[in-house]
Amino acid sequence: MAVRPGLWPALLGIVLSAWLRGSGAQQSATVANPVPGANPDLLPHFLVEPEDVYIVKNKPVLLVCKAVPATQIFFKCNGEWMRQVDHVIERSMDGSSGLPTMEVRINVSRQQVEKVFGLEEYWCQCVAWSSSGTTKSQKAYIRIAYLRKNFEQEPLAKEVSLEQGIVLPCRPPEGIPPAEVEWLRNEDLVDPSLDPNVYITREHSLVVRQARLADTANYTCVAKNIVARRRSASAAVIVYVNGGWSTWTEWSVCSASCGRGWQKRSRSCTNPAPLNGGAFCEGQNVQKTACATLCPVDGSWSPWSKWSACGLDCTHWRSRECSDPAPRNGGEECQGADLDSRNCTSDLCVHTASGPEDVALYVGLIAVAVCLVLLLLVLILVYCRKKEGLDSDVADSSILTSGFQPVSIKPSKADNPHLLTIQPDLSTTTTTYQGSLCPRQDGPSPKFQLTNGHLLSPLGGGRHTLHHSSPTSEAEEFVSRLSTQTYFRSLPRGTSNMTYGTFNFLGGRLMIPNTGRKAVPKPHLALLPKPLAPGMLPLAGCQTLLSPIVSCGPPGVLLTRPVILAMDHCGEPSPDSWSLRLKKQSCEGSWEDVLHLGEEAPSHLYYCQLEASACYVFTEQLGRFALVGEALSVAAAKRLKLLLFAPVACTSLEYNIRVYCLHDTHDALKEVVQLEKQLGGQLIQEPRVLHFKDSYHNLRLSIHDVPSSLWKSKLLVSYQEIPFYHIWNGTQQYLHCTFTLERVSPSTSDLACKLWVWQVEGDGQSFNINFNITKDTRFAELLALESEGGVPALVGPSAFKIPFLIRQKIISSLDPPCSRGADWRTLAQKLHLDSHLSFFASKPSPTAMILNLWEARHFPNGNLSQLAAAVAGLGQPDAGLFTVSEAEC
Repeated sequence: MAVRPGLWPALLGIVLSAWLRGSGAQQSATVANPVPGANPDLLPHFLVEPEDVYIVKNKPVLLVCKAVPATQIFFKCNGEWMRQVDHVIERSMDGSSGLPTMEVRINVSRQQVEKVFGLEEYWCQCVAWSSSGTTKSQKAYIRIAYLRKNFEQEPLAKEVSLEQGIVLPCRPPEGIPPAEVEWLRNEDLVDPSLDPNVYITREHSLVVRQARLADTANYTCVAKNIVARRRSASAAVIVYVNGGWSTWTEWSVCSASCGRGWQKRSRSCTNPAPLNGGAFCEGQNVQKTACATLCPVDGSWSPWSKWSACGLDCTHWRSRECSDPAPRNGGEECQGADLDSRNCTSDLCVHTASGPEDVALYVGLIAVAVCLVLLLLVLILVYCRKKEGLDSDVADSSILTSGFQPVSIKPSKADNPHLLTIQPDLSTTTTTYQGSLCPRQDGPSPKFQLTNGHLLSPLGGGRHTLHHSSPTSEAEEFVSRLSTQTYFRSLPRGTSNMTYGTFNFLGGRLMIPNTGRKAVPKPHLALLPKPLAPGMLPLAGCQTLLSPIVSCGPPGVLLTRPVILAMDHCGEPSPDSWSLRLKKQSCEGSWEDVLHLGEEAPSHLYYCQLEASACYVFTEQLGRFALVGEALSVAAAKRLKLLLFAPVACTSLEYNIRVYCLHDTHDALKEVVQLEKQLGGQLIQEPRVLHFKDSYHNLRLSIHDVPSSLWKSKLLVSYQEIPFYHIWNGTQQYLHCTFTLERVSPSTSDLACKLWVWQVEGDGQSFNINFNITKDTRFAELLALESEGGVPALVGPSAFKIPFLIRQKIISSLDPPCSRGADWRTLAQKLHLDSHLSFFASKPSPTAMILNLWEARHFPNGNLSQLAAAVAGLGQPDAGLFTVSEAEC
């Protein structure tokens, strides 16, 4: 078939359109469409196909196609045939096969690509013809290359400690093709293949596994593609080294060769030394401790004794001892003889025999001694009969049938005239002790001669007074005289600082208002001042004060039965973390350990029941006491009470928030509340408790999220800090930090911010402050301390929850040992006091000690029903007598 030359382009277009309809959806690299019956070996074969390219700026890109054998090649872009004039065609013959070869080039401009809208990308494909059919090349995508200027995320400056990991994030700018990322350290390329401590993540973050001092540098993230190269802002990384203490040196020689002195040891902050702004070592570089070297004392003779009677050998003698003083600590012995004798008849020795007169003398002395012994036995029998009569009259068991009822004393019977008849109110009957407060050690110690019996005993021969609840001038005169003694000269003055009372043989209770400290005394007059300055108590080594320093008096007086002194403490008691000791101040002013908790012996004058927030001290000698602890591990912790105060009224632009860090005791809280009332402060948040550990780390305080449009913080640093030793030693009162804020406008009254308090590498608390500084008083009621329930001094049965006669019945029933175990030991187990059995057993009445401790622990809200249930569960035959209810009491 012959075709006119002018019709060839049109026919070619028809053929191309038909081919396009048949294969336009194909996306393969090379597609062949042979003519039926033609030789497939003569189909066009592409030697060069178009490839993906990027348009950089406004430069057009060149696409090339080359096929053999080929009679025609045309480009088709995004479904449209390119104009023939846009094609640059070169024809040639293949040298090896002799087949026709054709190469076609076209230029694609930026404008052509930008005309394409939507998600479809711009692509081009070439089609080659031969006598055997057509072949399509692969698609080549043409994209406009770019790289934006701004990084999506730039690295930030960091300060890290030595050997800590470093992560510097980097998200490069958006670009086509995607940008490649590399890192510069001080303008030098970071090559992870040369440094195994560094690698770059798939997200382009630079990671340093363990920071080294050499890693301190400026780091820059660089992003680049075929269009441009972008640099991020440099991030300064500082690797700092915190200082570390060297080991302690050996203790120096004692400064005094004889007597009391000091010795010290030191350490330096060189292991390692702080670098690049690292923290200096926390704690003291020098420690001091007291030392004492015993001084040698030479012996000296005591005065000669009187001459003895003249002996049968006509001599008499006298003696002396090397005891005034005796030699000690290496001192020299006395020189000379300790026995001296001489003739007692002026050298005229006359021997005489014993006569009848001597025999009569010896017989008379023996008779007198026998009479004295008989008289003493008679007196003891009379006393025992009186006591039995009193028991039978007062302890009338019929009164127990009504349960725990208030005490009522029956009048004495006619046939028992020796019994004590009590007409006045027992709660106001008192006895006043008179005598020296601190007796000399070589003299007899004054004691209150209290009977060990459990019932009422006649008043002794001492001086007794009767008065009602208001203190008399006589008691005030006694306190005034007491305050002049050397031992109590340092006590604070004022009614809020101390309390006193006068007690009779029925005992009583003495409390300092709003502190929780109380005593359950027997007959004595006691004075308990408020806590003294902690600096008055010398602490050795790592010791810390855990309780207030409490004084009760008269000091130095020994009692026949112990009192119970209740004190708050701020320690978290744990036998593995603390070594706790009870200290007492002597009359001379020195402090000594009188009890090591956990190592008590029944013979001790002191005993302590330690609980979570209070301790109860049994003592038979009054004085000044404190609970001191020494940490055995870094797990030892003290409870700190955190309180936030601010002014009630703010008349200036400045507004101060005071954060107090106190020991978690009633005493410390009371002092701060009184101070803030004087300063015109109000509580702005509920108090929190923080556990402060013995880790040598300081306490830090910071304020955050202050609205800058309303307030401005005047704090020039990121946080405030209280040194560890200021808190741990307890030597400073009212420890606090102040945050000063400034209002932008006087009309600003709403304040919302956060305040953090934390121990470095320890516990922390966060306060969310949100209130109106002019009218928000919702926390004001928290300032009111818990009432201790009544007057400071309670005397007689009214001071105790258990009625007097019921108490005596319990004591008489449980004190005797019981084969079935229903005695005071079982009661101690039911009240969880069985760890003190050896102490209770050493007392004349173990049950009385247990009930005294129950009274002290459960005042003023003790549940008598629980105690009655514990007593009723002992299995005593008359245990039902003790079953009562709260309403009946």
